[in-house]
Amino acid sequence: LLFGPEPDITAPPTETHSASAPPMTPPSGMLRTNQAAIDIIKESEGLRLDAYQGPGGQWLIGYGHAAGVTAGQVITEQEAEDYLRRDLVAFENGVKSKLTRPVSENAFSAMVSLAYNIGGGNFTNSTVLREVNAGNMAQAADAFLMWNKMNGAPSSHLTQRREEERALFLK
Repeated sequence: LLFGPEPDITAPPTETHSASAPPMTPPSGMLRTNQAAIDIIKESEGLRLDAYQGPGGQWLIGYGHAAGVTAGQVITEQEAEDYLRRDLVAFENGVKSKLTRPVSENAFSAMVSLAYNIGGGNFTNSTVLREVNAGNMAQAADAFLMWNKMNGAPSSHLTQRREEERALFLK
């Protein structure tokens, strides 16, 4: 794993839509996932206090936390929040390490949300990252919408999440 768990999400198609570029800010090691992205993650992942198996068979708990989770494990809501915050640091660091251009806090946060869901390896190889690093912010925003499939089929849940991430990226 490059910087997080790899869920079972298939590669996206190549369709795009138009968008305008978000404002840019200087690169900063201080960029953190903002509350808007955390809200997207929490709503999309849902809160599960009992361990469950994800689509790929991996044990998960809380808001999709994977590391060290075992069958039968039970946590509190506070532990789920703590796991999420720690997991986000890993994804923030992973996204930061792959960026070659400055981005806004909203764009950064949207990319962390995407990476949290699709995994670090998929994010590293994504059109989103490639277009951001090329300075093509509108194309990068549109590329979020490519990641709406689960097991090769479009998912209304993932489509909604990608639309929310795209909107945050452009904000």
